[in-house]
Amino acid sequence: MAKGSGVIKQILKEHFAGFWYLHSNRFPESYREDIKETVEKTISCGSKDIGYARYECLGCENPNPKFVCFTCKSRFCHRCGKKYTDDWADKQQEMIFDVPHRHMVFTIPKELRKLFYNDRKKLNELSKQVSDVFQYHHDQRNKERGLRSGVITVIHTFGRDLTFNPHIHALVTEGALDNQNKWVSTPFIPYEYLRKSWQKIVLGLLKKWFPRDLKVKELINDLFQRYPKGFYVNAEKKMKNAKSVAKYIGRYLARPAIAEYRVVEYDGDEVQYWYEDHRTGKRIDKKVPVYKFIFELLQHIPPKHFRMVGRYGLYSRRSHYKAQQILSLHAFMRTKQISLLLETKRKKKSYRERMMESFEQDPLQCPHCQGEMDLVGIWHKDYGWIYHYMEDIEKERCRKYGIPYQKRPG
Repeated sequence: MAKGSGVIKQILKEHFAGFWYLHSNRFPESYREDIKETVEKTISCGSKDIGYARYECLGCENPNPKFVCFTCKSRFCHRCGKKYTDDWADKQQEMIFDVPHRHMVFTIPKELRKLFYNDRKKLNELSKQVSDVFQYHHDQRNKERGLRSGVITVIHTFGRDLTFNPHIHALVTEGALDNQNKWVSTPFIPYEYLRKSWQKIVLGLLKKWFPRDLKVKELINDLFQRYPKGFYVNAEKKMKNAKSVAKYIGRYLARPAIAEYRVVEYDGDEVQYWYEDHRTGKRIDKKVPVYKFIFELLQHIPPKHFRMVGRYGLYSRRSHYKAQQILSLHAFMRTKQISLLLETKRKKKSYRERMMESFEQDPLQCPHCQGEMDLVGIWHKDYGWIYHYMEDIEKERCRKYGIPYQKRPG
């Protein structure tokens, strides 16, 4: 089977049951069920097994039904992940401040990666500490002014070759609000400070998590000696406005572990895919047994309710609305554009709108009379029939004649 849409779902359909029977013990016991549930939902995505909305043209002589099957809404699913990415990027455009931002990557040394593989929730605690790196810098620079920047973090666990390589992406405002609500441009933070501060925070948490473990203390001392310049931090790219920041987030930070176009071939036993080496920029092709490929994918599924995105400082829930008002006013005073003072909210696109945008064809248009088809029923695997148009007719009849209405079973 050559590369193309649906190849990863096909691999999971054919091999997940056998893989899980033999290798489920390779995953931490605490969230094995979460992984299994996520994959099974992905396999059923877009089928009637999950549920569907049924449409018919009630005024047509040929009322052939149209079924719009429910999706799994999982970020692991390539089909739903694309929609999630688009919706998420649109939402960011509403809430990101229209100021320059810097994208940074905070990495974790290979000696500590197994710890986070076994306990994924520790990454959430580590993500919270990223904003402290910048807050410490502001305090050292001028604590009296109370400078605060905005930080958005996104947790990634995969490298380009699908290995488990946890790291944290951070989008940071290149500036801060002071305690007088004035915007202050901040200079570029030195690499040396970023690396050593990040190392201190990571190893400080390690000491907090295992306060009496002598082996951990030895490891901490060893890591300070092994990495005298600190843990690697990469300040990748500067972005000048909110639109470019949101676009960058959608394209890069919310992507799945591997895009389907990178899967070159699948023959039922082996999977061939490629990735770009970030050091050399060259393409590397990799061919692995199908069970190994499945493990490489599944190891990046987070536990249920795992928080991938964090917002801190000016982007925290408590501070964001006030900071947005202040920065919009600053932008208005600078440019005199009244639109910057008005909050605009984007409406989520419906299934019908997305299909018309992608294929220039109305999926709910009757192929016979060209009229719009009617929603006649909604069925869900957990709740049965949620809606049926005959119920509406029956309710109206009962209301008209004063007859008690009895809901249909299922």
